[in-house]
Amino acid sequence: MSVLNGKNILLGVTGGIAAYKAAFLVRLLVKNGANVKVVMTSSAKEFVTPLTLSTLSKNEVYSSFTEENDAYSFKEPKWNNHVELALWADLFLIAPATANTLSKMANGACDNLLLACYLSAKCPVYYAPAMDLDMYKHPTTAETFEKLSSFGNIQIPAAFGELASGLVGQGRMAEPEEIVSFLENDLLKKLPLRGKKFLITAGPTYEAIDPVRFIGNHSSGKMGYAIAETAAQLGAEVVLISGPSALKIENDFVKIIRVTSAEEMYNATHEYFDKSDVAILSAAVADYRPSEIASEKIKKKEKDLTLQLIKTKDILASLGEIKKNQFLVGFALETENEEENAKLKLKKKNLDLIVLNSLRDKGAGFQTDTNKITLIGKDNKTIPFPVKPKKEVAKDILEYIIEQTNA
Repeated sequence: MSVLNGKNILLGVTGGIAAYKAAFLVRLLVKNGANVKVVMTSSAKEFVTPLTLSTLSKNEVYSSFTEENDAYSFKEPKWNNHVELALWADLFLIAPATANTLSKMANGACDNLLLACYLSAKCPVYYAPAMDLDMYKHPTTAETFEKLSSFGNIQIPAAFGELASGLVGQGRMAEPEEIVSFLENDLLKKLPLRGKKFLITAGPTYEAIDPVRFIGNHSSGKMGYAIAETAAQLGAEVVLISGPSALKIENDFVKIIRVTSAEEMYNATHEYFDKSDVAILSAAVADYRPSEIASEKIKKKEKDLTLQLIKTKDILASLGEIKKNQFLVGFALETENEEENAKLKLKKKNLDLIVLNSLRDKGAGFQTDTNKITLIGKDNKTIPFPVKPKKEVAKDILEYIIEQTNA
């Protein structure tokens, strides 16, 4: 899965012959999972139509501050809000970027919607120059590049090749495949968890009674899967050890190992723990299992059935005993004396962080899409959070880990 997957990309298209490549660029960005909106200059529409880019991006294309209605309409013209467009974007890519537009960007000119979006952007701005050889080599162009670089704008270098004038040299816009590759590599380099190895457990465990029945719990695995997916999006290589769950993750940076019982999860975590930088154990592991597993289905003969249960291995405590430099995170789902019990677990199991949630809290617990947590670190300081979607909870947990491990 591309690092562009799920990214909101605002593509600015300016009026140069290379604008025809914008259609191929939009198609590639969408193919890599990006959400693409296009803003064009008026002159860009002479080279590629808004209809083409709208069809490929599956979004409206913007080219002016207002969309005028026909002469017989009594409706007010629609205003295209450049601020909303700029804030929507995770990154702003201007390709092709002509000498004219680049000069205006460098000097703060704002005479079209694209430039208004640029001046309002809070996200990273990338630009792919496209101009003739003499324009590219002109001293003012070099000054423009230097100025844009000082603003933090990122240039996707122009290629050497035959230009529209017939000249051969620098100034040809990078090919769409090269632009996408540049974006992916640049984003990957800047991810805060790049090069980190994460071990994450998720879901329930099922402890067999017989070939048909088991002891389990209501965990869906949603919290652990959200953490795994978010960690991968931040650049981490993730091993996700999952108990029985219908959830899936399609990300090249996540390796899923599916297990059923607590014993299987214990063995799998110990296999990968030594090579991990961070271990987050969010699985709801059974505390007890039947002492004997019937080889055949137990028939319903007696009024009562007595099962003898024995304790399962404590995975979290066992990792706390052998950890070296790993940052170890546990979860505590409590129903009474929540904070006190969580702090005892933090110390007893040699954890660096414990994530506390309570079944008393509305929106927390199993099977929900939200959670309400309190983070407790080794210093016993508590950081409470309100109810949030589990993907946002995952970000809160990972931001804390990033802050602690980079301190």
